[in-house]
Amino acid sequence: MIVKTKRYQLTPKDFIKAGLWSIAKEQWWYVVFPFIFGCIAFLLPDEKWWFIVPAILAVVLYVLFWYIQFLGATQMEQAKMMFEKMSYEIDSRQLLIKLNEKQGSPVKWDMFKKVYKRKNDFLFIMGRGQFLLLPYKIFLSDNDLKFVESILNRKELIQK
Repeated sequence: MIVKTKRYQLTPKDFIKAGLWSIAKEQWWYVVFPFIFGCIAFLLPDEKWWFIVPAILAVVLYVLFWYIQFLGATQMEQAKMMFEKMSYEIDSRQLLIKLNEKQGSPVKWDMFKKVYKRKNDFLFIMGRGQFLLLPYKIFLSDNDLKFVESILNRKELIQK
């Protein structure tokens, strides 16, 4: 069975939000360790700001770095195709990204590291900063959505 989807255009705003979410999910310790470092300051009697300021600065700079990376990706000429209307065909062999009826690009399931099933979408992770976002609203029926979820479960890609 092949699941065909409606045409969908990823917005730069959704791309940035999904990118930051995926980085936060995979690299959460880059935020937790500076937070712990800042908490150490409350155990020390004097000079607390030496611990608090670098901890806050490290977290803000890290998030800002990734925000700029994803924002820059939306502005690049090479990434323009990501923000065009595309449809998808999903089966047990691959996920086919179709720009139109004649142009398409297959992505084999082994290219994906994991897939997060979120509240409103599937987030297919291929690598750091490389992902596909498929909202549930692009599927034609609930059965299509359940079939895709069963494929992802069989391939052991799905994460909560």
